Amino acid sequence: MSTTLVLLSDTHLPKRAKDLPAELWADIDAADLVVHAGDWVDLATVDLLRARARDLLAVRGNNDLGFEDHLPLVATRRIESLRFAVVHETGPATGRGRRAEADHPDVDVLVFGHSHIPWDSTAPNGMRLLNPGSPTDRRRQPDHTWMRCEVDGSDLSVTLVRRAPGADGIRLVASPEAS
Repeated sequence: MSTTLVLLSDTHLPKRAKDLPAELWADIDAADLVVHAGDWVDLATVDLLRARARDLLAVRGNNDLGFEDHLPLVATRRIESLRFAVVHETGPATGRGRRAEADHPDVDVLVFGHSHIPWDSTAPNGMRLLNPGSPTDRRRQPDHTWMRCEVDGSDLSVTLVRRAPGADGIRLVASPEAS
């Protein structure tokens, strides 16, 4: 038995887009768990995702003013044999692995956002660090992004989903970090 996840962050609705891409909504509908790493901007989006997702693990970000009674800064969950934590911001890329180890010592997978830049790496202690980027605000990135994951016991497979601006259809990038 495996668990399917969708990871997303930095949706910034309705400021950066009016809605999430249709392909992402299809992924959300199919997933066992949706993980959102903050910067929703609008509580209506939280309510919509809660209503549509089978299960939601989410935090608030630096742009989520007034969300204090609705979402935590850190969320944790055991998914199969892996311990997950979700935060919005982890600081600069340099030294991220060491900071993550110190801040979340009992975590196998740390999901974060803030930079809008997809990230998949492993900290020195083996912790997997995942940033799905943004499905609506790509900033300096060529594509809008989110991640599809599958957890099977202690195995984690990650696929980065890329959607070009204005495009119909997506490209999938299997993670070289798969463990």
